[in-house]
Amino acid sequence: MTQVKMTDQQLNRALAELMGYTVYHYDKDVPERCYYMLVDPTGDYSTIERPTEAIAWLDEPWFTGDPAASLEVQVKATRVDVSGYIQNLLIVMFGELVYEREFSNQLLDFMTAAKINNASPRERAEAAYITLSQVEEGSRK
Repeated sequence: MTQVKMTDQQLNRALAELMGYTVYHYDKDVPERCYYMLVDPTGDYSTIERPTEAIAWLDEPWFTGDPAASLEVQVKATRVDVSGYIQNLLIVMFGELVYEREFSNQLLDFMTAAKINNASPRERAEAAYITLSQVEEGSRK
């Protein structure tokens, strides 16, 4: 099985950045008043003030474990490249060799579609990361 070589925490952070999450740093010249807050893609701030940027990033959605959050990144990935996302998901789920042998150059059958529907949050997150990274890399060229 093809896997993204990142821990869940690293993958969650990378996906959050690709989704448009940022961290707001509030710094009034008084060290005790300095804090960080996660900001979602719509500009809404987390209600929790964190002492460091690294801790603020831990407030990001759990894309690799929460089914709802993994569907959130799946939606974004399919909006930017639906065929690329499905291809990446099949490769993550079954491996590159199985993908080349059984899935490339053909329409998906109902059994394959059912297997895709049962992808784990981690598998969805990995496929979305690969897809969104490829799209972002392509836009920088």
